[in-house]
Amino acid sequence: MVGLSRRALLWVGVGALVPVARGGVGVSPGAFAGVRRRWREVTVDPAYPVGPARRRLAEMAPTGRHLWPDLPYPSLSATPGRLLAMARAYAVSGDARLRAGVETGIGHFCGHVYAAGADPVGNWWDWEIGAPKRLLDAAVLVGLSGRQGGALLEAVDHFVPPDRLRDYGGTSTGANRVDLCLVTLLRAVLGGDAERADLAVRALAPVFRYVTEGDGFYRDGSFLQHDTVPYQGGYGLVLLEGLATLFAVLRGSPWEVTDPNRRIVYDSVERSFAPFTHAGHVMDLVSGRGIARDPSGGELRFRRLAGAVRRLALTATPAERRRWRTLVDGAGEQPTGHRLFPMSARAVHRAPGWCAALSMSSDRIAHYEHGNGENLRGWHTGSGMLYWWGEGHGAHYADGFWATVDPYRLPGTTVSTRRLPDGAGEAWGGACPPFRWAGGATDGRYATAGQHLRGLESTVEAFKSWFFLDDAVVCLGAGITGRDGAPVETVVDNRRTAALLTVDDANGWAHLARHGGYVVRDGGVLRRLREHRTGGGMTRPYVTLWLGHGLDPGDARYDYLLLPNATVAATRARAADPGWARVLANTTSQQGVHVPSAGVTAVNFWQPGTAGPLSASGPCAVLVTERGDGSATVTVSDPRRDLTELTVTWNRPVAAVTGRPAALTGARTGRRLTLTFGPLPDSASVTVRPGEGG
Repeated sequence: MVGLSRRALLWVGVGALVPVARGGVGVSPGAFAGVRRRWREVTVDPAYPVGPARRRLAEMAPTGRHLWPDLPYPSLSATPGRLLAMARAYAVSGDARLRAGVETGIGHFCGHVYAAGADPVGNWWDWEIGAPKRLLDAAVLVGLSGRQGGALLEAVDHFVPPDRLRDYGGTSTGANRVDLCLVTLLRAVLGGDAERADLAVRALAPVFRYVTEGDGFYRDGSFLQHDTVPYQGGYGLVLLEGLATLFAVLRGSPWEVTDPNRRIVYDSVERSFAPFTHAGHVMDLVSGRGIARDPSGGELRFRRLAGAVRRLALTATPAERRRWRTLVDGAGEQPTGHRLFPMSARAVHRAPGWCAALSMSSDRIAHYEHGNGENLRGWHTGSGMLYWWGEGHGAHYADGFWATVDPYRLPGTTVSTRRLPDGAGEAWGGACPPFRWAGGATDGRYATAGQHLRGLESTVEAFKSWFFLDDAVVCLGAGITGRDGAPVETVVDNRRTAALLTVDDANGWAHLARHGGYVVRDGGVLRRLREHRTGGGMTRPYVTLWLGHGLDPGDARYDYLLLPNATVAATRARAADPGWARVLANTTSQQGVHVPSAGVTAVNFWQPGTAGPLSASGPCAVLVTERGDGSATVTVSDPRRDLTELTVTWNRPVAAVTGRPAALTGARTGRRLTLTFGPLPDSASVTVRPGEGG
């Protein structure tokens, strides 16, 4: 029996060290050659441009302080990036000069910067993931060996030893874990180390499971990194790209990824990533600090997502490939309906012709993330920011939006106007408000969402609710208080446009041409500002609409409608019809509405009590949808996730209850419906048939 080395022990769970079978046993000499060949086939586009790489080769001028004059050392990202570009060009063209240039460049870089024993100054990521991943990729593509190859292997062994994969925690979770495994695999391929290749694959195991806290995928489709930051558009993309590559490259090899739990990755395409795409963009509310990096960041993220899904499709089922086709082609939109992500305080609503997305924060989800000098003014993105896209608005939050928008007036938010320093609050997602209530309930078509808001480095507090319907979002706010010595505002909208604005203050409505309408039913006069704003070398026009709650308000509130794509006539008509959406309550105890035309009754219970026909014994969200066939659905959730039992009453005669979820412990019908639930980790829906009762 072959013994197991200390390096072949992998930590796969709390308190459990599991021996990993040594990968060198039974591995043929050609196994690594096959992996190198597949690496080229999978990762290098046959149409990769060669000309720019040849120009980089001509510009290379090694000295003790740089490899290229415009990239002074350490240059842990850009210099390895150029070497990788040259390696990919070699893989396409076979140009021996490019190969020689990569060999020279890696040898030089490993002699002056990325060397065994060097002091890893700065961000750990550059030394353990960023630089080695690019350098090893380039080395594998050109078949690096000899002195240069040996120096790179020694450096990687120094900064990313096998023991780095022993514990699943700290900076070795989620996307970072996948990257560390990828670095370990490439190092194994370059050095012909079968045991290390086996370790790299086995160490992926903790990624293939749903989590209930911290980094990773959640059953509701959420994905978090840095514990508190929704990140499908950043780290989640990195994770998907890395795993798709590993699955495809290692297929059929001795190190094929066969973990049965890898199914979570395929499911994530439709469960976690696709819901946050719209019109060829990945939405910013799941992109962390990356929103401030590039004026067209959402479009670039979508291209990466499409590429990752195409790569994952190489090992997917035929049915999955068919379903994913419209996503990767960018030609199809997601189906209409509502997706609620309670574990990340996010929601996405799709209706014919428009789409909206909501970004909230809680004691487990950060106000925003800043770090590495990025996104220093994203302070209020978690204060109820309501993104929406009407017809032709796919790039609305791109094209310089984040560089030019007023960061104190993000659409949908309620904020103190007190000035904040750049990078206010703890970095890396550490700035979380103290309140737990953030989430809602949805039947898949309609939804109620709510947030108990506390401002970032502010005394502002508010209870905010959104009710998502076919052609409108009803927005309620109550208990708005603040003691910052500054005015408090609720931003109805802030559109990057120069479109015509029509306002009727007397009747409480406004209309923005080619965008939609707004109806203010409570909260004062709608204030407005048209301006051009400059930032990042760009100037963009904006129309801002907001409600002023005054200096240090004591108990302010609001009630307004957002009407995407509405015409002037439709906006005027909705303003003249106060019964279209009747407010059942708008207090610090309950917020709720009844919309007869949609058959919707929805209440966010901040406290136990009654609003209209609905009562609840504890804090919860309740959505009742009455259907045309005489049936109805009652959907209940516990956004705080701390109830052990809950009783919900609908004061309506009900004859029968069907579709009993596991959380439902009792149902009493008759003159009214009384539902009793045990713990509600996510949400529960029941279908009821109203009747005469008894």
